[in-house]
Amino acid sequence: MGSQINKIECPRCRKIVAWEKNPHRPFCSEYCRLVDLGRWSDETYRISSRSEDGDELDNLVTLNPKREKN
Repeated sequence: MGSQINKIECPRCRKIVAWEKNPHRPFCSEYCRLVDLGRWSDETYRISSRSEDGDELDNLVTLNPKREKN
């Protein structure tokens, strides 16, 4: 049986590249990797939260107060 090379799609430019021996994976190049990093850095990409104002966190703290030791 011959060896099969796994190929992936670059998440930025959609170019098909080999997974093995790719120092930039999952990206195809250092350029695509740095563009993606820049988008996270300038908050073009971000992970959304359920509560923007923190009310949910305040409710959790109220429901689960820390127990004081006697």
